[in-house]
Amino acid sequence: MEGKRVKETSIVVAQVMNPQDANPAGNIHGGVIMKLIDSAAGSVAVRHARANAVTASIDRLDFHHPVFIGDFVTFKAGLNLVGRTSMEVGIRVESENLMTGEKRHTASAYMTFVALDRSGKPMPLSPLILETEEEKRRNREAKARRQTRLAEKTKEKECQRDAESCSLE
Repeated sequence: MEGKRVKETSIVVAQVMNPQDANPAGNIHGGVIMKLIDSAAGSVAVRHARANAVTASIDRLDFHHPVFIGDFVTFKAGLNLVGRTSMEVGIRVESENLMTGEKRHTASAYMTFVALDRSGKPMPLSPLILETEEEKRRNREAKARRQTRLAEKTKEKECQRDAESCSLE
């Protein structure tokens, strides 16, 4: 299977936020931003797999600044890591007040997607070709997050087998 470069599947999506996306105070709902993050990240995953890809997890989603009606919001999404059947997509959200030009780093997220074949089973993926130092750094960080996720999954399974030995944290 031939590898794919990060830049071949990365995307940028942008839109102006409208009143229907906001609460009465004029703040855009976090759920609206989350949906747009999922859509942008999912597009990257499908572009890499050239097949259906489904959200497996949101490793982390941090909101740094609010978004308001009329803000121009940009979603930058790209692959950080590709495994056998899953991939991590990083997303950076920036908002711009079009009247003042002020830009803010609004949110960041890491999401894992699984590529599915036509029968709905996980399918093998093309490897990721890392070209820049930034891509290599993001890949190293993604591998560390993956190790943490796998360790947590192992602990969850152990707790399901022996609930008494697990403490609630």
